[in-house]
Amino acid sequence: MTSYRKITEESSNYDHLEKMDTPTILKNINKEDRKVPEMVAGAIPQIVDLVDQLVPRIEKGGRLFYIGAGTSGRLGILDASEIPPTYGMPYDKIVGLIAGGEKAIRKAVEFAEDDVTQAWKDLMAYEISENDCVLGIASSGTTPYVIGGVREARSRGVLTACITNNPGSPLSREVDIPIEVNVGPEFVTGSTRMKSGTSQKLILNMISTTLMIRIGRVQGNKMINMQLSNTKLVDRGTRFLVDELQINYKEAEQLLRKYGSVKKAIDGYLSDKRK
Repeated sequence: MTSYRKITEESSNYDHLEKMDTPTILKNINKEDRKVPEMVAGAIPQIVDLVDQLVPRIEKGGRLFYIGAGTSGRLGILDASEIPPTYGMPYDKIVGLIAGGEKAIRKAVEFAEDDVTQAWKDLMAYEISENDCVLGIASSGTTPYVIGGVREARSRGVLTACITNNPGSPLSREVDIPIEVNVGPEFVTGSTRMKSGTSQKLILNMISTTLMIRIGRVQGNKMINMQLSNTKLVDRGTRFLVDELQINYKEAEQLLRKYGSVKKAIDGYLSDKRK
């Protein structure tokens, strides 16, 4: 097997953390965190490749699945869960799966990530097809749950990608599009919930947001398909309509309540104007 550098397990650049005062700890964590966006920028070509291949699949009814364990799995679930309220998409369009199932979201499930066959079983519950994409997330690039899932998916013609913080890892070699971000050793040795997790969150934001824009869920710079699930969002949607249609707040609010979404309100208003 090709060797690779296990950066996520390397010793921190800092020592004697317990002897640092609070300002020093915080400043050093922040110093490390500032490295992350720059390293993510280096992976933009691979992210472009993934999004450009995702768009036609999603438009044909395909879905995007995130699979991961621990922090990586939770970050995938977080990103997936925010797409329906933010962009009005169905809950099964972007799906986050975690080793150990739903109970692992809040509490670690021992050895769940070591089952190399379970991810594919979890994916099969969704009747996965060639229109779909499976994105494995694993800082180490060695998580059996994730590797097994992308390997089986790829063997069946499903588009696969990964996010990992160890370039050249086994996971990278199992996917069509490896997104590799070397953020260096963690401030607390091996604590990949820190810089590695931050890089994953940034990349997931980039993927899902760009995808939603590309498939028409944003107009101008507005979330025109967001769910109006609280007073704050109704107010935001009303102000969107005021800006877009150049009408007063009261009329905009009435339109929004009539049509139920910013997009439908805009379409309805413009349709009535043309009559």
